[in-house]
Amino acid sequence: MDFPKKISFVVLGVLVLLASCQSKSEAQKPPNIVFFFVDDMGWQDTSVPFHTELTQLNKMYHTPNMEQLANEGMKFTQAYASAVCSPSRVSLMTGLNAARHRVTNWTLFPDKSTDSKHDKVVAPDWNVNGLSAQAGINKTVHAQTLPQLLKTAGYKTIHVGKAHFGARETPGENPLNLGFDVNIAGHAAGGPGSYLGKYNFSAAWRNGMGVWDVPGLEKYHGEDIFLTEALTIEANKAVDKAVAEKTPFYLYMSHYAIHAPWEKDNRYYQKYIDAGLNEFDATYAAMIEGMDKSLGDIRANLERLGVADNTIIVFMSDNGSPKQTAQNLPLRGHKLTPYEGGVRVPMLVKWPGITKAASVNDEYFIIEDIFPTFLEIAGLKEEAKKSADGMSIVPLLSGNGAYPTERPIYWHFPNTYDQPPYSAVRKGAWKLIYHHIDRKIELFNLEKDIGETENLTVAHAAKKEELVQLLSNYLAEVEAQMPWDKSTEKLVEYPIEITENR
Repeated sequence: MDFPKKISFVVLGVLVLLASCQSKSEAQKPPNIVFFFVDDMGWQDTSVPFHTELTQLNKMYHTPNMEQLANEGMKFTQAYASAVCSPSRVSLMTGLNAARHRVTNWTLFPDKSTDSKHDKVVAPDWNVNGLSAQAGINKTVHAQTLPQLLKTAGYKTIHVGKAHFGARETPGENPLNLGFDVNIAGHAAGGPGSYLGKYNFSAAWRNGMGVWDVPGLEKYHGEDIFLTEALTIEANKAVDKAVAEKTPFYLYMSHYAIHAPWEKDNRYYQKYIDAGLNEFDATYAAMIEGMDKSLGDIRANLERLGVADNTIIVFMSDNGSPKQTAQNLPLRGHKLTPYEGGVRVPMLVKWPGITKAASVNDEYFIIEDIFPTFLEIAGLKEEAKKSADGMSIVPLLSGNGAYPTERPIYWHFPNTYDQPPYSAVRKGAWKLIYHHIDRKIELFNLEKDIGETENLTVAHAAKKEELVQLLSNYLAEVEAQMPWDKSTEKLVEYPIEITENR
């Protein structure tokens, strides 16, 4: 072999070796994480059937990108959140249950409760200022947050959309104070002034307070653009930059949609009117389809950048749909209520190479479990184990490892905002609800009665006592706040005290 040929073979060998090393290096990179979080989207507000069969509600909506994600990933039929937004978001950020972190209702103004006056009870002095990564802030829960921890693993942390972690004029109102490197349009408010760029995303058009006005999107003011679209464009720009910097990223794509105010997305509205829906239902369905387009656009950008195969995508909602919408039949209840319609939410996950395509998982879990799950995915297993209430669902995603099938999960709402206060527990097929005002207890078997129509406290008294004890022990352990009963001039009792006295 002559000398030039020898050189060419050596060069070729070096190139192959370098390509092999680069491929191995790419494979060893921690996965990017996209958490696509939707606001007020019910379990049935999608063309993806989360029930055992396709329902009329599924036929009402058009969410082709959710369908594609379900076909390529894993669908969870029993994912849970809190029944209202701020508690879910604080649990996500901390791995704490709402009973423990005490941000049990939605936040907005400093030191001011959003509870309504009630003729029988007074809500407790809960953490009305929300979450703070800084110690010593009045009426907040202080905790190390998910994005703070992900940064220790080298992640660039990107917040886009609704924040609603802390009250105005407190550190928690700004996601940059909670561990995010980038904040696009996040502030203290839980809803937008408007979804329409022509209204500058401001509440001025409806004579609303400026507190609702979405910040940081001035470039779109006066434009014919929907908020969901503007947020998606900005999210993709932030991801472009993270990929160019060759940094693993956590994108918290937190849409304001489908939260009020409900405004027509004219890209999709008319087709729903033509299909026979009334104005409100057509508006709601159009907002859902616009959100679904965002999911598709985010995924398309990941493909274009060549990072889709190393990016896990998780789709979830923060609570059930509001009472103004078509209800989540066959589920009972709506946002704020302890019933399945208030707390059971849609959940889809694609983790390339890990989750099986078109798979369905019927195990249940709750929003605080996302915290240790993402930490474990990022390689922070020891930090994940420290989660006070959350439990990693990586075994469910991978099919490897043990996951407790009858682990108890809890809800706690000692508040008086548009819903009487309650506490609840689920263990296995059984769910028990303790209503604080009349001390009524309800017991349901969700496997046989998903609509929670038959109270089984008498027929299954032993199961009722078991769950009463379980719920009471947990409430006592976390020193859960209870409302003040005006008639007895005492705090409402934990449920075990009620049953012992009967």
